[in-house]
Amino acid sequence: MRLLMDAGPWLPVPPEGYGGVENVVATLTTELRARGHIVVLAASGDSTLPADGLVSAFPTGRFDSLGAPYPHVVGVAHAHALAVVDAVTAAAQAGRPYDLVHTHLEVAGPALLGALGPAGPPVLQTLHWDLRRNAEFYERFDGRGRVFFAGVSASQVARGPARLRRQTLAAVPLAVPVDGPPPLPREDRDDAVLVLSRLCELKGTDTAVRVCRAAGVPLVLAGPVGPLPDRAALDAALAVPGHPALAHPDVAWFLECVDPLLDGERARWVGSVSGARKAELLRRARAALFPVRWEEPGGTAVCEALAAGTPVVATARGCLPSLVDDGRTGLLADDEAGLLAALARIGGIDPRECAREARRRFAPAVMAGAYEEVYAEVLRRAGQGRTGLPVRADSATATASRWVRSASP
Repeated sequence: MRLLMDAGPWLPVPPEGYGGVENVVATLTTELRARGHIVVLAASGDSTLPADGLVSAFPTGRFDSLGAPYPHVVGVAHAHALAVVDAVTAAAQAGRPYDLVHTHLEVAGPALLGALGPAGPPVLQTLHWDLRRNAEFYERFDGRGRVFFAGVSASQVARGPARLRRQTLAAVPLAVPVDGPPPLPREDRDDAVLVLSRLCELKGTDTAVRVCRAAGVPLVLAGPVGPLPDRAALDAALAVPGHPALAHPDVAWFLECVDPLLDGERARWVGSVSGARKAELLRRARAALFPVRWEEPGGTAVCEALAAGTPVVATARGCLPSLVDDGRTGLLADDEAGLLAALARIGGIDPRECAREARRRFAPAVMAGAYEEVYAEVLRRAGQGRTGLPVRADSATATASRWVRSASP
């Protein structure tokens, strides 16, 4: 197939630190190209992922714009979406049309691509967020048999508006690289518990600090605060009166509710991490902690932790019960007291079992195989007779097929 993979304008692909959507796009694009597909990437101009072309409206990622007022955010999103539409139109005029556009850009992606009408290629959007957000759009949007959707977990899709659910073809769990070194045994790991996420109220960062303090274990917080990647960036923003980052709700919340609890030793913030540093933090952590306060849609970092053989302690909300096998790859809890009790029992979880389960369920080949099936269904429903997709009988695609769910009529 000839695919246009739209990551959006917010962060480069792959991201340098935080970037769940961009990591998923990088993993999926790499695997699809290895399986013989042509994949052109639409992302910020500083993306470095090998692809069969790059479409961009901005030379660098615009993540700092996400906390800006609505007119600015929507302008960035639509400028990027227009660049994607222009690329689709130009490819068709050149006689090399895309078989399908796979967009990960919220609202603006399906809206502008859908507006192309029958002249445009079929479209699949992956939904990466809480579907109560922008519900007014998704409960009114009609893809007219050409624009379809995929969720990242069954629990996420179930919370979506009825019209969106009728146009959703699958719930495909996220994938992460699973070819790292063997997991460290429990006795060779550090004492520290790791939080790998945005540091914000929905992710329960303050709960993580309190739970680890009560448990008497050190805590490492790895992730950005709003648009600020680390302590140096936060200090620089604080030194500038009226700095726009200080108006971001995550920054204000962090300064009030989390920063006073950090001591730099037993509870410390190391900022956004990537590459070898992130891999080492994950591999050496006693556990990865996810005390979320919302219905987590996808949980990329949960999959990363399990792939490193790191047991997960998490609130049983959203997709977490579908990712963590309670008692085998981690422990689930309903409240702060339950999380504290779970940390005391985490030594009973075998890191090797975590890694084995991650390789079985969250390998890139599993996600790519599932998306190949979804692409074929999109093309079938859109009236495209030739899919260009081979019939595969390998174990990865067989595993993936369990996640593909036809939408109700």
